[in-house]
Amino acid sequence: MAEFDYDLFVIGAGSGGVRASRIAASHGAKVAVAEEYRVGGTCVIRGCVPKKLLVYASQFAEELHDTAKLGWTLGEKSFDWAALRDFVASDVDRLERAYGSTLANNKVEHFAERATVTGPNTVRLASGREISAKYILVAVGAWPVMPDFPGNELAITSNEVFHLGSFPKRVVIQGAGYIALEFAGIFNALGAQVTVVNRSDKILRGYEEALTERLLPIMRARGIEFRFNSPIESLVKQADGSICVNTKGFLPLEADCVLVATGRRPKTDGLGLENAGITLGASGEVPVDDYNATSCPSIYAVGDVTNRVQLTPVAIREGHAFADTVFGGMPRTIAYDHIPSAAFTQPPIAGVGLTEAQAREAGYEVKIYTSDFRPMKNMFAARAERGFYKLVVDASSDKVLGVHMIGPDAPEILQAVAIAVKAGLTKADFDATVALHPSMAEELVLMR
Repeated sequence: MAEFDYDLFVIGAGSGGVRASRIAASHGAKVAVAEEYRVGGTCVIRGCVPKKLLVYASQFAEELHDTAKLGWTLGEKSFDWAALRDFVASDVDRLERAYGSTLANNKVEHFAERATVTGPNTVRLASGREISAKYILVAVGAWPVMPDFPGNELAITSNEVFHLGSFPKRVVIQGAGYIALEFAGIFNALGAQVTVVNRSDKILRGYEEALTERLLPIMRARGIEFRFNSPIESLVKQADGSICVNTKGFLPLEADCVLVATGRRPKTDGLGLENAGITLGASGEVPVDDYNATSCPSIYAVGDVTNRVQLTPVAIREGHAFADTVFGGMPRTIAYDHIPSAAFTQPPIAGVGLTEAQAREAGYEVKIYTSDFRPMKNMFAARAERGFYKLVVDASSDKVLGVHMIGPDAPEILQAVAIAVKAGLTKADFDATVALHPSMAEELVLMR
């Protein structure tokens, strides 16, 4: 008889867990995965995929206002939140089925229930079944943080925002990270009155300041109100069903929906890792080495639960590298530099490599190149919003250390630019590239 029930047991069927399961199975491992909610994880079920669909819908609302300049005459227009919500939900269902098919096609056994760790090589399902595995992979992701204040049960997080029964006319959002500001743009463009409240006076920490300094006045000009240094102190349900929002230093607000987006924490509560001698980090994260191994030789972890970089493509690569290392005889690690990132705000921002502040802090003497322009697409809009691109260059080697952009389609353009930055190309290489005209992307090779 086999010593273990499975070669690999994966807890969590998100992007990282599914990729690890599939690759391990392709290497000949007998694999099972447990998922207590839905296959697909945060990104597919309640994160980047449904959110991006809402972004597209809200951008279309914006473009409708510009149709007259495009030569179109339209009839009466109206917005149906339920139709959009249900379409997004149907696409999530489609993707969940696709992820489930991926597991089935690779002969990965799927347990639709919670699993907890009971020892270095054992897990217990919610049904009570005990299962043994030579290796256990923890890929349970992260969960929204809800601050502790009176009435916080009246607020929702990004988990629930996709399922609102009706469209809220007044929305208060706490937080100023990418999730908060993306939803601020979505609700604003779809017609809601939006107020963003934040405990500090900064937005999008970690992004290039030249971009965030551009974004804030644009969002304000679009009608989004910001209250800085003013976190929520309490929420009170009113007789008419609305919510009274009390924030520090300001008069109360009335809202139909309060969304809290103040960060995400690894979802390790009650997971039982202490039963395998694993001590969690300060934020509940699972500490791992470069090969995704924990302090217990038979247990590994990938994705948001490690709190390294909370991005879906990173979790996928970590899961793949884990499977190749443990089951494929091909030890691999992941490089965490030059990871492109974007905030699908309106307008969107995107960046790869070092910001100017990061480069100077790292000891580089830098040259800065910028392009400040009005995108051709914006000529049809009443708003005079400008695009802005910035290159951070090492003065001694001419190597491009970072590229940062705000403007229409910035994330789509940045993906190709990230290849150049990752490859270590120089400013001279950018200059030697012929421009693609007319395009916004050509600004990247025209800076002098």
